[in-house]
Amino acid sequence: MRFFTTIIGFLRDMAAQKLRTTLTIFGIVWGTVSIIVLLAFGSGFQDQTMNAMYGIGEAVILLFPGRTAKVFEGYGRHRLIQFTEEDASLLDREIRGIEFISPEYSTWDAPLRYGTQLRNPNVTGVIPEFGVMRQVEPRPGSRFINELDIKERRRVVFLGNDLAAYLFGDEDPVGKYVSVGSTPFRIIGVMKAKEQDSSYNSRDEDRAFIPASTFKTLFGHRYVNNIVLKPKDPRDSNMIQNRIYEVLGKKYKFDPADKEALSIWDTTEFQQMVLYIFIGFNVFMSIIGFATLTVGGIGVANIMYVVVQERTREIGIKRAVGARSRHIMTQFFMETLFIVFIGAAIGYVISAGLITLIAMLPIDEFVGTPHIAWWVSVVAFSILAVIGLFAGYFPAKKAASLNVVDCLHY
Repeated sequence: MRFFTTIIGFLRDMAAQKLRTTLTIFGIVWGTVSIIVLLAFGSGFQDQTMNAMYGIGEAVILLFPGRTAKVFEGYGRHRLIQFTEEDASLLDREIRGIEFISPEYSTWDAPLRYGTQLRNPNVTGVIPEFGVMRQVEPRPGSRFINELDIKERRRVVFLGNDLAAYLFGDEDPVGKYVSVGSTPFRIIGVMKAKEQDSSYNSRDEDRAFIPASTFKTLFGHRYVNNIVLKPKDPRDSNMIQNRIYEVLGKKYKFDPADKEALSIWDTTEFQQMVLYIFIGFNVFMSIIGFATLTVGGIGVANIMYVVVQERTREIGIKRAVGARSRHIMTQFFMETLFIVFIGAAIGYVISAGLITLIAMLPIDEFVGTPHIAWWVSVVAFSILAVIGLFAGYFPAKKAASLNVVDCLHY
């Protein structure tokens, strides 16, 4: 009953002071909109950036040959280390913690031709595990390279989506034949479009993938260009890298401490760095939103001090008829929370509407699609809760500490 009495009194006071209440609530609305919209943009931009980064593969390690920089067991400096296809099998056997591994051949000397259309993409020889690691996913109705293609050295090719669009336009290329150099290959699949902001040969959308065994037979390459692997647990990445130097150092006679002998690109490290940058960015946006809401909270606190002063005699009468300090404190504290709650609710609705409208604009390629993630709501309402507690506590405490006699003579 006391709760409903407090609400009725609060609504009556709002009706009596419309302008003052509206301006007070507006401060909370503006602060709520600011923090939610800022964090929603940060969340959308983070998702778009991370998706583009994962286009090269999530938590993959790329291993490239290098040149020795140290003398080791009678061998001199500047020796070129080159990988063979068997090195991938060796690493898989000797190093625990590797989930997938694939050798990768590569050439730019085999232009693709279909009819009058001609393009000179990067032609890559891989095994089936490559597609899993590098997120090279086939469109519905097509497939990637499989084990039978490798075993039988089939002349089949999987096309990047941009390469397929250039050669075939609106035609469905699956099942058709394309010339790779002067050799006809049957198209078995087309890559599903994906975001990718980094690469080492070319973007996957403009590459042609053929079985590694076919590549080796057709082009006669003895050495692979690089090796791609994925740890079972990204936390084992440093251990795996150290073991790579030990295993290949033993085979090719170079010092395992010679970091120039191999070149390793651990995408996990870069992805974590970018993630930390976004965490800092979102914290900064939260601070800005907190500062904006603090201004609104100060406004609420000031108004509640005025309300306490205006209702001093009312407080005295309530105390005189038996109300305790905690009753008075609860009343004014609840009224403050009502103001903050109403402002937050209105601000949240406005924010959702704005973000929905902005998401319709063609800006996702640049800043991603803003959206209210669960953590955005948690951060916003946590800040609102803190602001509400501080804005309500001090005026309510003052009201509860007033002397009854002084209130009645006010």
